[in-house]
Amino acid sequence: MTTSAPAKLPALLPSDVPAGAGWGGRFVAPVTYAALGLADILLFGIHASGTATFAFTPQFAKVSVPDLSLPGAVTCYVCGALTFVLAILRLLSIDGRYITLGRVSRRVIVGLAAFFFVLSLLAWSDAGQSIPFNVVNLLSGTLNDSIPIMLGALTGVICSTSGVINIAIEGQLLLGAFCAAIATSVTGSLWLGLVCGALAGSLVGVLLAVFAIAYTVDQVVLGVVLNTLVLGLTGYLYNAIMVPYGNTLNSPATFSPVKIPGLGDIPIIGPVFFDATIFLYLTYILLFVVHVGLFRTRWGLRTRAVGEHPVAADTVGIRVLATRYRNVIASGLIAGIGGAYFTIGSVGSFGPDMSSGEGYIALAAMIFGRYTPFGAIGAALLFGFTTQLQSILSSINVPIQSNLLLLTPYVVTIVVVAGLVGKVRGPRAEGVPYIKS
Repeated sequence: MTTSAPAKLPALLPSDVPAGAGWGGRFVAPVTYAALGLADILLFGIHASGTATFAFTPQFAKVSVPDLSLPGAVTCYVCGALTFVLAILRLLSIDGRYITLGRVSRRVIVGLAAFFFVLSLLAWSDAGQSIPFNVVNLLSGTLNDSIPIMLGALTGVICSTSGVINIAIEGQLLLGAFCAAIATSVTGSLWLGLVCGALAGSLVGVLLAVFAIAYTVDQVVLGVVLNTLVLGLTGYLYNAIMVPYGNTLNSPATFSPVKIPGLGDIPIIGPVFFDATIFLYLTYILLFVVHVGLFRTRWGLRTRAVGEHPVAADTVGIRVLATRYRNVIASGLIAGIGGAYFTIGSVGSFGPDMSSGEGYIALAAMIFGRYTPFGAIGAALLFGFTTQLQSILSSINVPIQSNLLLLTPYVVTIVVVAGLVGKVRGPRAEGVPYIKS
């Protein structure tokens, strides 16, 4: 048994599980697409009047791209009709009776349905407006808004793959933002503030690791308690020291955007991907490191084995508890960097509860991304897109109440996780304490 275990470890690693055979698992996708198609036609198409103009060139760009003008109502009707076609295709593919759709095809259909809905929404909102809708600003804002969610999701992926549920990402983001603001304000060094923010996230990871691994505390309850602890602690310290001494303790500088020569001048994608703060470039690097590390290195194989079958991993000599300790604490550095973005990458000051639930959204992104780095990043971008979209729509005075627009990211989170993601199985040992016999 000992000699055959190493060869069997990769077979124990998680794989995609198809949606359930129940009514919800089979019909929720086509019903959702049909509802989106109805919204495109009845909500947007009927009420759209005039022409919608989309701009693809930001200010001071060296290369300009011509604007695109579309008839608002016709665009909504066409998008609605195409979405109904997608709903029919998805309905015919149930149980593979008429059409067989692979995993990639189903994901493409999801992306197309979302694209048609967003295009209808934008055509309706900008139809008749005198100012063109700047697509580059939307995409650039999406990436910036997604940075904390992306980094938090990567933290969750590492922890869950190791077998530890990290509900405390919210607390890691918040404490990282707080410590980065104070360190930068006191020392004047942005890089020192970034380091302190990362270490603060790792400190929460230490508490999570000790209580979850050594004392086998329920990991979900523990994560909620840690979030509450950090929320109360930062709120108290904000009122006690930051409010009376705001000029010295809560006035950090922020990182300026860094434009990569050559790449930053590429039309449309250059200003979005290659003209940003250091946080976005760190996200690129961390995504690459985590993905390659999990699926191309010995560390990644051992991490996945520990999260999938710790007994088998222990049998072949892998130190299960030590591996979980290292991964939970080290991944806290990533979440801490995401928290630092709030203060020294964006706002320039700390405010109580400024993470605003993005740690929980990061967990939803991890699940929607099926516990993979690239999947989690893609889901985080979806949530960041809804945040930026509601911000832009509120600024152009669309006839939707601002409170409803603010709910958009959270509604999308619930809909995606509850309906569109299907059945997802995490690592088998996720959340299960390992007690060595």
